[in-house]
Amino acid sequence: MVVALKDMPLKVLVTGAGGFVGHHLIAALDKVLAPGSEIVAGYSKATASAPVQGEGVATRIGVRAVGLDVTDDVQVSGVLRAERPTHVVHLAAIAAVTAATRDPRMTWNVNLNGTLNIALSVRAECPECRIVFSGSSEIYGASFKAGLPLDESSELQPVNPYASSKAAADLMLGQMARQGLKAIRLRPFNHTGPGQSEDFAIPSFAAQIARIERGLSEPAIRVGSLDAMRDFLDVHDVVDAYVAAVLRADDLPVGCVMNLASGQPRRIGDMLDSLLAMSDTRIEVTPDPARFRPSDTPLVVGDSSRAHALLGWQPRRDIEDTLRSVLDYWRTRVVA
Repeated sequence: MVVALKDMPLKVLVTGAGGFVGHHLIAALDKVLAPGSEIVAGYSKATASAPVQGEGVATRIGVRAVGLDVTDDVQVSGVLRAERPTHVVHLAAIAAVTAATRDPRMTWNVNLNGTLNIALSVRAECPECRIVFSGSSEIYGASFKAGLPLDESSELQPVNPYASSKAAADLMLGQMARQGLKAIRLRPFNHTGPGQSEDFAIPSFAAQIARIERGLSEPAIRVGSLDAMRDFLDVHDVVDAYVAAVLRADDLPVGCVMNLASGQPRRIGDMLDSLLAMSDTRIEVTPDPARFRPSDTPLVVGDSSRAHALLGWQPRRDIEDTLRSVLDYWRTRVVA
């Protein structure tokens, strides 16, 4: 009798467990993994002792934390050798475009070399392990100028250090998959939710509103471009796809690529208007030149038909509920 992965005890190593998506993923895995499973949470030096951001604490099967700096090849090899996971969900990255642009050398070291360290260690220490790689829609870059929803066959034309380093890691895993590495590559489009840092537009708006409501800032919100159109997802929808990829890994083509997108572009300014409408405080909107990106792409929208076909995945959360959850998160963290 063939036993489905969802019914088997699995050992899932999550890199970047202390980040925005990491804690949401761990909470989701805790709900669905079979009894006897293990979750190993890999924390870098920067986050190892920090509290996990946002909501969700795993309780059913528990989580064991390990130090895991993906740029340290010796440490990565040691962790993979000791743990021998059945799956690695590789989230660790310099994820904000602004932060990546400030320090391109660190960005390439984490995003490309860190991914290479994971891949080489899996191949050497536990070759049957499946890697679920968290890529990015940013790798399509200038291809979005076509003004159409992009699928996985679209040309990779990254326009910033974050995107180029993620594109390189994505291509590298594709090449290694041809030599037998059991890698699955997911390319999520913009996603937000509780716990995301102010380096991103939606939490930046929400945090400013929360401070204004508490009287900690003048009643003016500082913004960059509001006319850009983005394909937004709730972080929980993205996490659903990661979980599905873990549970269906054996049924997926080795090296396969899947976009995660809503197919519905939304104007950043309209998202801001929705957040402002959730506040009783009168707030002005003030353009801030420092918040404008010189290479900003006017329209980003994706086609996730392949993820629907292979994973049965589609986004389910209402974007208004997502926005409210981000605003409520910041309201609980801003103290007068």
